[in-house]
Order: sequence, then C-alpha cells, then structure tokens
Amino acid sequence: MATENAPNASQYIVHHLTHLKSSTQASLVDWSVFHLDSLFFSVGLGLLAVAAMAHLAARATSGVPGRLQAALEIMVEMVADQAKGIVHSPESRKFVAPVALTVFIWIFLMNAMDLLPVDLLPNIWAAIFGAAGHDPHHAYLRVVPTADLNATLGMSLAVLLICLYYNIKIKGIGGWMHELFTAPFGSHPVLYPINFAMQMIEFVAKTVSHGMRLFGNMYAGELIFMLIALMGAAWAGTFGSSLLWVGGVVAGTIWAIFHILIITLQAFIFMMLTLVYIGQAHESH
Repeated sequence: MATENAPNASQYIVHHLTHLKSSTQASLVDWSVFHLDSLFFSVGLGLLAVAAMAHLAARATSGVPGRLQAALEIMVEMVADQAKGIVHSPESRKFVAPVALTVFIWIFLMNAMDLLPVDLLPNIWAAIFGAAGHDPHHAYLRVVPTADLNATLGMSLAVLLICLYYNIKIKGIGGWMHELFTAPFGSHPVLYPINFAMQMIEFVAKTVSHGMRLFGNMYAGELIFMLIALMGAAWAGTFGSSLLWVGGVVAGTIWAIFHILIITLQAFIFMMLTLVYIGQAHESH
C-alpha cells in the first residue's frame, strides 16, 4: 500500500539527481559549494585502484600468471601499444603511458558504480551518517562521479594542463608562442589574431568536449537506471501494479548487462582522447 509521504516519480528523480553537500562555511573554504559525494567516491575509488595495482604488482610472478595478473598484463600491453602508436617520443611515453592506464582504470571504476542498485548506497549512507533533505530515511547521494560534470571537466582540464606542459617542453616557450600565432593559416602578420583565436577555440573545444562526452553518456545511463527503478517501486505499491516490479527487474538486468559495454567503452574513449591530445602537443604545425 502506498504511504502518504512517499515521493512521486518526479520527486524521486529530483532526489536522486541532487548531490550531497555540506552546510559548513569555514573562513578559508566554503564546503557548501563542493559535491561531497563526487569527491568521496572519486578519491576513494582512486585509492582503491592504487591499492589493488600495488597488491598485484607485489605478487607478480615471472612464471605462470594468475588470472588477475594476466588480465592486468593484457591491459598494460594494450595501453602501451596505443601510446606507442600515438605518442612517438619514448621519453614522453614513460609518463604518458602510465597516465593513460590510470585514466582507463580510474574512469572504469567510477563508471562501474552505475551498476549498483540505485537506492542501495544512499540508504546505507543515511543509516550510518543520517539523511539530509526531505526524506528522513534516504540521503542525497550520487555515487557515479563521472555523471557529475564538475568531475569530468576537472579531468579534462588536467589533460589540458598536461598538453600545455608538453607543448612548452617539446617546442620551447618561443616555438609554442610562434605556433599559436602562425598556425593554421600561415605566418602573415594580418593572420596572427585569427590564428591565435583559432588555437584558443581548439583548446577550449577539445577540453569541453572531452569532459562533456563522458558526462553525457554516464548521466544518461544513470537517468535510465532511475527510470527503471521507478518500475520496481511498484513492489511497495507506490507507483502502480506489481507487474511493474517484474518489468523493472527484467529491464534493469538487461540494461545493466548492456551498460557494462558502455562503461568500458567510455573509459577507453576518454583514455584514447587523452593520448591523442597529448600526441598532438608533440607535433609541430
């Protein structure tokens, strides 16, 4: 039977699209502007990835590898091959290839949080730390950091900084400034402003699209899981007949299986674009 205070479908979606924030406003840092859930899960998953990789590295053997070691070796070789084909400087690849591997594993883990039941972690969080908002039993908590535009743009900005570093390192500050004003249309003084504007547009477009692509795909996937979860709400008699619960389970399972491909593909695309942009920083126009 439906309860009087149960949220309707619109309120359910809005609740799950609301980030966990703090009301603390310190003298130096206003924590109320930060999405604490995105920070917590992205940092936590990053540390988990580092710990897992360190554990596997410590237990690596030159003999017959275990399944996890074999999977990691395949992944490392794949990333190394991709980096070798795009970034032609062996010296640069010593840093770029590990960065690409880190990006792939980290984003994959963050994307994989979307496979958890929508209400699982918010309910656990509310039980442990207390809920925030209108629902006393359910916390505001978004567990997929890559469905937060702040997180994905932050990662794309980090890639931009690496690209700027290699532009200066490879070409020198003078060579890079010359390229900014002479490419792509030529070195005539009349074309300097146009060339510079085009270069700035290129940097901005690549950075924004890099972050937006990952965000858009993961946000859409998260929203679909929420819509499917609404079908399962009929189990408690909240949104309709019990047949919707069966449909929610079936549809959620099918979408989760398909979503495994999406979360892997999006991590791979972000990694490949990272390599491509860094590779472009090594090239002269």
